[in-house]
Amino acid sequence: MAAKFIPWKKKLYIKGDSEPFKLSRSKIDLFVECPKCFYLDRRLGVSRPQGFPFNLNSAVDLLLKKEFDTYRTAKTIHPYMVINNIKAIPFSHDEMDTWRENFVGAQVIDEKNNFLITGAIDDLWIYTDGKDKDKIIIVDYKATSKDADVDLDSEWQDGYKRQMEIYQWIFRKLGFEVSDTGYFVYANGMRTGEKFDNKLEFKISLIPYVGKTDWVEDVLENIKKCLEDDRIPKEKDTCEYCTYRNKAGKAFKDHLDKFSDKGLFA
Repeated sequence: MAAKFIPWKKKLYIKGDSEPFKLSRSKIDLFVECPKCFYLDRRLGVSRPQGFPFNLNSAVDLLLKKEFDTYRTAKTIHPYMVINNIKAIPFSHDEMDTWRENFVGAQVIDEKNNFLITGAIDDLWIYTDGKDKDKIIIVDYKATSKDADVDLDSEWQDGYKRQMEIYQWIFRKLGFEVSDTGYFVYANGMRTGEKFDNKLEFKISLIPYVGKTDWVEDVLENIKKCLEDDRIPKEKDTCEYCTYRNKAGKAFKDHLDKFSDKGLFA
């Protein structure tokens, strides 16, 4: 009888624990965004509020995976690759389903810091010709809806770039030859139709991105130092979550100081 998969449960960092501490790609990015939010999450167990699920984006993601899997099975080039002159096919590997699975993903041990680094990818391609022949391409699916053409120029999309770079770093650590250039398969829901007519049409763009992974190991060292420190780190000035917590806390304290004779709550 096959063993039932039990999703990984949240585990806080414990100083001196010999078991590698699981650190997902998203938690690494959280540290880059705001060390204080990261510390509250991984040391103290207080996470940021969860956002609403983007079910339409998830549907696009799932359908793209099914579509590329058809070409993966046939070992043939996808039309998107033909249009963009990318000499590659979807990469086939026995671990592909595992690498895509949320809370599992591709995993590698960072022995220096005793971390288990994980990241669930969307897709991998492999070059079939040219100077990068046989190199793996990290591919990430994105979906949006905007009037302008999609790009990667907004500051908030820096997280997308870090995401790809962490995946590149993981697969190199797993022993794969990985191309510096990855691709975002960006689906843009078009708004130009006269009516909905029970369908939403998308314009697909393949956006190349040349990743740089030299920052990853330095960040992992800083994460280790952060987790080992009993002092809560300072928040980033740009962190909206910390700004809200600080303002809410001050407003709450000021209100209690002013109306303390009426009790804490109504």
